[in-house]
Amino acid sequence: MRGTQKIVNLINEKGYLLADGATGTNLFDMGLESGYPPELWNDEKPDLVSMNHKNFIEAGSDIILTNSFGANRYRLKLHNCEDRVREINIAAARIAKENASSSDRIVLVAGSIGPTGEILEPIGPLSIEDATSAFTDQAMALKEGGSDMLWIETMSSIEEMEAAINAAGKTNLPTICSFSFDTHGRSMMGLEPKELAILADKHKHDVIGYGANCGIGASELVGSIKCFNQSIINNEQFIVAKGNCGIPEFKGTEIIYSGTPEMMALYALYSKSLGAKIIGGCCGTTHVHVKAMSEALSGHSENINFELSKVIEDLGEMTKGNMKMIESYLNPNSSDKQDESPRRGRRRRKRN
Repeated sequence: MRGTQKIVNLINEKGYLLADGATGTNLFDMGLESGYPPELWNDEKPDLVSMNHKNFIEAGSDIILTNSFGANRYRLKLHNCEDRVREINIAAARIAKENASSSDRIVLVAGSIGPTGEILEPIGPLSIEDATSAFTDQAMALKEGGSDMLWIETMSSIEEMEAAINAAGKTNLPTICSFSFDTHGRSMMGLEPKELAILADKHKHDVIGYGANCGIGASELVGSIKCFNQSIINNEQFIVAKGNCGIPEFKGTEIIYSGTPEMMALYALYSKSLGAKIIGGCCGTTHVHVKAMSEALSGHSENINFELSKVIEDLGEMTKGNMKMIESYLNPNSSDKQDESPRRGRRRRKRN
């Protein structure tokens, strides 16, 4: 697959690759209004999108994600822009590529693909075929714009993830895929880390890495990475960590994330110690946080031991459900198994 060996070589040389941080959070700080699609700024305010990429590259990012998370026909339809999928995604990739190419070191561009915002069959009305078609349009445009790889993120169901992976496979670009585990260690649709590991291995010819992004906070995400570490199926695929910068809190009309640069530096070290080869930040993560992560990763060669109480002390609170999930991965033969989530139960009944 085109580009895979380049990524492998970079990871082998450095030991890890540092991804960027948030897109939306930082564009909000630059003036993006709540409810307005950040993807339209690729056309309207490309200089500000470019500045966000440049800030992350200067902070040490080896991978920058395009401003295209919601640039599929279903998300864009909410703003009467569903006919602009190709235009917006090409622009997103080109802006990122221009910044990557201007760096004095190798920086990779990952084409960001987020969920459709629709519920897929058999639970919802969106067919697998229509979802795959929408993701294909986006993936092909991101490739046309110059993306080095594709980055499918914040998914919660097997059906939608697989539709996106199948679409990405048509580009012949290496692909990363990640779930958001935001419900007691599970995705919104009730899936746990090992289920993504199984899916990634099924698509090993397209997927070079898999992991977790977004979710609740850095502590919860490190817990998910620990579960991935305990359920590795294919050693040739990389584990990916891209956690939120702490917990979001409302202060007046603003959303403030609780994570400090020091905390995100520790999160990066925990992730690396647990085997993550691609590490970055998600919501709330600025270039200041990424710089701290870069300095921590380059300055520490020793691993940090995973002790649940210490992780919580360093990175913040963790839900009881996630703690129980981690315990079940550490002690798979224990009789104290985590109960199936209500969502998961409903989902199986719908399939029958």
